[in-house]
Amino acid sequence: MAAAGDSEAVALLRAEVGVLRLRVMELERENQMLVKISSRCTCGSKEDNVTSSLVVSSSLRSSNRELQNIKPHCTGRQLGVVSRCQKRLVALKIMYFGQRFYGFASEAHTEPTVESEIFKALERAKLLVGSRKESCYSRCGRTDKGVSATGQVISLFLRSNIKGAGLDVVDKESEIDYVKVLNRILPRDIRVIGWCPVAADFLARFSCLGREYKYLFWKGDLDILEMQKAASKFIGEHDYRNFCKMDAANVSNYRRQITDLNISAYDQRTNYDELWAITIKGSAFLWHQVRCMVAVLFLIGQGLESPCIVDSLLDITKTPRKPQYKMAPELPLILRSCLFDEVNFTCSSDAGQALIEHLKDEYHQYMLQAAIFHEAFSCLSVPGTYM
Repeated sequence: MAAAGDSEAVALLRAEVGVLRLRVMELERENQMLVKISSRCTCGSKEDNVTSSLVVSSSLRSSNRELQNIKPHCTGRQLGVVSRCQKRLVALKIMYFGQRFYGFASEAHTEPTVESEIFKALERAKLLVGSRKESCYSRCGRTDKGVSATGQVISLFLRSNIKGAGLDVVDKESEIDYVKVLNRILPRDIRVIGWCPVAADFLARFSCLGREYKYLFWKGDLDILEMQKAASKFIGEHDYRNFCKMDAANVSNYRRQITDLNISAYDQRTNYDELWAITIKGSAFLWHQVRCMVAVLFLIGQGLESPCIVDSLLDITKTPRKPQYKMAPELPLILRSCLFDEVNFTCSSDAGQALIEHLKDEYHQYMLQAAIFHEAFSCLSVPGTYM
């Protein structure tokens, strides 16, 4: 069963190698043409012509490394310009607040989604090279409707230099500041918080080594000690078919590895309750897996189930079919981070400062809204004002 996901990745990589070969052939033809033009040039010495040929060859080798996965031609209104534009494979780190979105992915054809807003911004900024398919787009995770993220990662080929487009670049290397450019266009509840050039074989989905989710909840009368006992039973590799929404058409292997599951106070409280967090780390997750795991932990915290229910649900011989239970709500769930090897996201100082100011402003707005609700509570507690 584990080979199904591997074969899918191998097939994808083979297709990308085929695309690369086409691009290499085109670059070789262009190189030969440029060498001929350079050899006929009379505006410089013989040494100049030799140097020019070496530069072209060096550029070809560099392009072979950077332009894997790109088809020979780009589409769009500026076909001649875009097909020869500088481009590279880039990973973007995305933060978004999911309350108004119908999930991250846009396959469901329901708007708005985080993904659709990102591609609208990429098109407006003229960063896309060809179509979405030609960009070799890959996403690390598909979060549900209402779920937020502070560390979602996507990868795709983007233009690396735009001249005369009115976009800010880093003067030293004439590189586009992707964070600054995109955050000027994206809606306020989506931010790019970092970017990094990546190797040609990088795919945000398959290159990810681990993911971390955080689920926030109010403690209320929940028995945290019982929940913590149950949480420890999840750690390790198990078959999680009883803790997910079944997707038999696309998934045959339900084994996943949880590396850490921690339940701790979130260091925030009100006069009425205390905020806690469930932090879950794993290599990969099934559809709705986190929300199903949290739902069972809540049943245990309410005293409706004992911690041993986790053992029973993980034992598919004892419980071969998932019992009916309601998933935990989606709004408190956050995709906190995605782990990669040798991917160091960067953000310029001015773009980083703009991000901080943006989040401060958003935070203050929500705190004002919370203060209004607090005022409403205080009015209800005044004798004689509530019937």
